[in-house]
Amino acid sequence: MMRIAYDHQIFGWQEYGGISRYFFELANNLALSKAAEVALISPLLVNSYVQAASNELHVMGRRVPAIRRTGRIYRALNQFLAKPFMSHFSPDIVHETYYAASRQAPKNCKVVLTVFDMIHERFPESFPAWDTTSKEKAAAVKRADHIVCISENTRNDLIELLGVPQEKTSVVYLGFTLTHAPTQAPPKTERPYILYVGSRGGYKNFEGLVRAYAAMDILRNKFEVLAFGGGAFSTQERDLIASLGLSELRVKQVAGSDERLAELYRNAEVFVYPSLYEGFGIPPLEAMSFDCPVACSNSSSIPEVVGNAAMMFDPLSTDSIGKAIVELVQDRALRQTFVERGRERIKVFSWERCAQQTADIYRSLLI
Repeated sequence: MMRIAYDHQIFGWQEYGGISRYFFELANNLALSKAAEVALISPLLVNSYVQAASNELHVMGRRVPAIRRTGRIYRALNQFLAKPFMSHFSPDIVHETYYAASRQAPKNCKVVLTVFDMIHERFPESFPAWDTTSKEKAAAVKRADHIVCISENTRNDLIELLGVPQEKTSVVYLGFTLTHAPTQAPPKTERPYILYVGSRGGYKNFEGLVRAYAAMDILRNKFEVLAFGGGAFSTQERDLIASLGLSELRVKQVAGSDERLAELYRNAEVFVYPSLYEGFGIPPLEAMSFDCPVACSNSSSIPEVVGNAAMMFDPLSTDSIGKAIVELVQDRALRQTFVERGRERIKVFSWERCAQQTADIYRSLLI
């Protein structure tokens, strides 16, 4: 049986988040399928998902507190401490869990890397000058024996921007996980609401949604905008809201658990995803799983993920965004059409399928 190890990088750094969720679900499902002997090797663990690991997944590490500004320290310690664990497990393949300048795997085994997006390369202005992600990604890509991309769009960007041979790449779609808790009391809002989820800066284009909302009388007069997660509104965001003649009673930031997010999806009039670029884009699938109609950008990987199950708009056009939302909130038959399509679309994406397809890639490297 092949032996697969996942390195410490993301598990010693990210307590919660999309990348660590992906690697945990991949490793756990692969272990449960008994397609391989699987180890997650991170001597110092901050990740919370790992607490749900099955008995079949070997977790080689101990939980430590996720303390701000300790990421670099944990990473350095893990690089040193992980070596004897790797040597003892003796993997056939090491799947590196983020982008490192130097090799994480023993010399005698294959290396697999997942590339999630090329946002740093497409939108360098969105990141500080000291951010070394692009440089480390290029190094990790160069030494990898095979690269998994989470969408065709990401693969195309990787080939174009880093000159990677197509035969060195494969596309494996993500699954998605959100708690379907028993129905609770709906969130308290004065009006029906338009839902936005996640971080809001730069290419995420939350500003485009706010401008579209402000420009459409029917939206301003009958609906609120709820932005879930992403932290409190910045001074710049508050200034934008005020400059458009809106109040924070109409455009609100809220936070909470997965259970609260589930209720927000379940009761939203529409979920809007105005991002200029995504490597994949899980929130539209989450919304569909709660029968929430979706309006989203027609750019990057997003059409690839949502298929025909969402109302598309041009994210660079305030008018296009606004009209798409208005059409969804006014046309009940259209809303139901997208809800029904969404129920079918989400069947394409599961962590079990993701693990199975990734296992096939591992096997191909060992032939």
